[in-house]
Amino acid sequence: MSIDAKPHTARAQLKPLDLALAELLAHATPLAGAESVSTFDADGRVLVQDLVSSLDVPALDNSSMDGYALRCADWADAHTLLQVKQRIPAGSSGHALTPGSAARIFTGAPIPSGADTVVMQEDCVATEAADGGLPGVRVQTQPKPGQWIRRRGEDVASGDVVLRHGERLSPASLGLAASIGFDKLQVAPRVRVALFSTGDELVMPGEVAPADMKPGAIYNSNRFFLRALLQRLGCTVTDLGIVPDRLDATVAALKGASQQHDLILTSGGVSVGEEDHIKPAVQALGELNLWQIAIKPGKPFAYGTVGAAHFIGLPGNPVSSFVTFMLLVRPFLLKLQGATRLAPESIAHRAHFNWTKADKRREFLRVRQDATGGLELFDNQSSGVLTSAVWGDGLVDNPAGQTIAHGDVVRFIPFSSLMS
Repeated sequence: MSIDAKPHTARAQLKPLDLALAELLAHATPLAGAESVSTFDADGRVLVQDLVSSLDVPALDNSSMDGYALRCADWADAHTLLQVKQRIPAGSSGHALTPGSAARIFTGAPIPSGADTVVMQEDCVATEAADGGLPGVRVQTQPKPGQWIRRRGEDVASGDVVLRHGERLSPASLGLAASIGFDKLQVAPRVRVALFSTGDELVMPGEVAPADMKPGAIYNSNRFFLRALLQRLGCTVTDLGIVPDRLDATVAALKGASQQHDLILTSGGVSVGEEDHIKPAVQALGELNLWQIAIKPGKPFAYGTVGAAHFIGLPGNPVSSFVTFMLLVRPFLLKLQGATRLAPESIAHRAHFNWTKADKRREFLRVRQDATGGLELFDNQSSGVLTSAVWGDGLVDNPAGQTIAHGDVVRFIPFSSLMS
């Protein structure tokens, strides 16, 4: 609904979440440019290049165990004594095996020519050299061709695209990039986000003691978790604090933020009919649309523009703000960075609770996994109870109009996939 509509003449139509997300993402054009960063520092960043390997990994057949490299044909039984003619640590190379011999070999060392198996040292009995001869080894189990050998190129083959443009880098992918020789990576620029709050009722922790709080005053909790979530997504965050609850101050804050940021993010002041200066201030500087989204918690949501910057307004209730950020803002920010995977996948789990109150909106219930792998429900699902998000380890995505009985299969979205 546009801000200049008359919200009290008719009940606002609820917008399905999937439609709201599609409309929001349609406004998110990936930021231009790229930044070259050390592979050490690229965790969480989004690639703007395909990484193509110029080598095989591993480069040679090598041992995956400490043990002995030998030929299966030389083994008859556990009494067979093979002469140990060479020792091959990782980083060195051996020479071809002669018949009836074995090579002492260590993890990562290249397999010598002629060997077709590795037997781990726990399955071998080493013998001391006698009368100036060579040490020997007796293999106690029948060797099998190819065992404990990592083949050349079995992880990565030369020419393979190992990481693709638009992939968000993880610790494992940094290791993979390093394994093919990349010490620097081309990544998308960080999204610059301005974060602020409005409302004379808001107080910052540390400024006023709990005993001295005025009636109606509340600590500003939303800024703390929003800032942390933004930073986990690789954003550069400018915290503009609490803007005075005046139209001129709000206009000035928005105008200044729009000149140096890609996104302006606020919480509170976006409900239909709410007395707040955010709506007229954004309208004065750009465009604003107020949506009523068919989710619980988190119905009110605003998207607009202030100059060249995007504007998003989240609901003020803490859990509503928390959930709508993860469901809507997170994929929006990922798309601005050019990421190709925007939404986390839900997992099928058994509900170990009953939910008898079907709602007309799609619900996101705070739950956690119990010792048996099922999901238990936090007792109070109110949008103001932030304790539920700390206690829980994810959300149940419950369709509109649906109840849940103990034992039903539900869709579970772990917080671990939403907060990184």
